[in-house]
Amino acid sequence: MKFLIINPNSWIGRWIEEDASVLVPVDINHIINIKLGDIIPAHACLLNGDPLKIDQSALAGESLSVTKGPGDIVYLGSTCKQGEIEAVVIATGVHTFFGKAAHLVDNTNQQGHFQ
Repeated sequence: MKFLIINPNSWIGRWIEEDASVLVPVDINHIINIKLGDIIPAHACLLNGDPLKIDQSALAGESLSVTKGPGDIVYLGSTCKQGEIEAVVIATGVHTFFGKAAHLVDNTNQQGHFQ
């Protein structure tokens, strides 16, 4: 994933490629660039740019892409099908929908009928 690192003293930044695991929620220094084909690495609030077509089928089961623009939220695991925009990360890990689901499954003590 490509994201922007900003020097807080000068507000001048540079784009770098980094692993999604280094993203920090609501860190103004971590602005991600979302473009065609990207899998969204975290929940993020869209900033300036063209509207996106987002495939949320992995999360919501919707068969059609939805249009998201500045101010909208995109979710971890969604795929960008059209457009390019910048976004600020607002949630990662267990604070995302996938993370909460994984946490619930991990904490289950019951065995299924077929086990």
